[in-house]
Amino acid sequence: MKTKLFLLSVFIAPLTMLAQNIIDTIPSENGDVVMYDDRTWEYLEDLNFDGVLNEEIYSMFCEDSTYNFIQTWDNEVCYTSNKKNDPSKIKDTIWTCVLDSSYNTFVMPFDGKITSRYGYRRGRYHNGIDIDLVTGDTVYAAFDGKVRYAKYNPEGFGNLVIIRHYNGLETFYAHLSKHLVAPNTWVKAGEPIGLGGNTGHSYGSHLHFEVRFFDAPMNPEEIIDFKNKVVRDQNLFIYGSLFRPGASPSYLADSDLNINGETKKYHRIRSGDTLGHLARKYHTSVSTLCRLNGIRPTTTLKIGRSLRVR
Repeated sequence: MKTKLFLLSVFIAPLTMLAQNIIDTIPSENGDVVMYDDRTWEYLEDLNFDGVLNEEIYSMFCEDSTYNFIQTWDNEVCYTSNKKNDPSKIKDTIWTCVLDSSYNTFVMPFDGKITSRYGYRRGRYHNGIDIDLVTGDTVYAAFDGKVRYAKYNPEGFGNLVIIRHYNGLETFYAHLSKHLVAPNTWVKAGEPIGLGGNTGHSYGSHLHFEVRFFDAPMNPEEIIDFKNKVVRDQNLFIYGSLFRPGASPSYLADSDLNINGETKKYHRIRSGDTLGHLARKYHTSVSTLCRLNGIRPTTTLKIGRSLRVR
């Protein structure tokens, strides 16, 4: 990967808007640089970059008529599909990597206390993890990737950085006080990308961190162990119910979990389990199980997944 660092005798800003007229191409130690008439620039290799960092995953979801997902490279919009990708179409389980030999580093975006988790909160779904910080604290890229978006987002995120990664995922870093990266720049895990803050729809300084797959949010705890500050598993299995709003991470087995003072109990689905059977086992009702998990009585229970029962 190439670090976007280039010095000339005049000030040149990284390209953050649509390309203007090309006035020159200049060689540098990191590759040829294309200069525009508004003094913006980009590397020649990025000139026709289409945003595809994983050809196999992209082909599977965007070129297969079964899914018809959309994922473009756009520095100006938060969701390149306008959230039209439907993860419920994913009927099979698809394997990809969180880390592999080429991108093998993870760094906590910020080492702080978790103040709010993924799930239902105050009448709506909270699609990420909130990490407490002080305005001005440095926020880091969690994985290697390329910055797709770095600007103020008026829809609630405030100052937002979105990084696209090599496994089809994008990570969101919201409510920043300042951006430290520009769109179209490559970053490595652990590189500073912004300063924490309280911008957008925020009630106190914190980092709102999301993980999305083709614009569909998933529980960040599915891949990150925030307590031990490590990747939970180098493998990531993609399936439809992974993106169910409020879904609990699959690592939860038959266990009690204390979250914000409330004890919640989970059951790992086994062969033969039905909602009726689980309702009787845990002295509850099918309607309660459906409400707790955002499912219907007719929902197929996937073996190995965790169901909240209390």
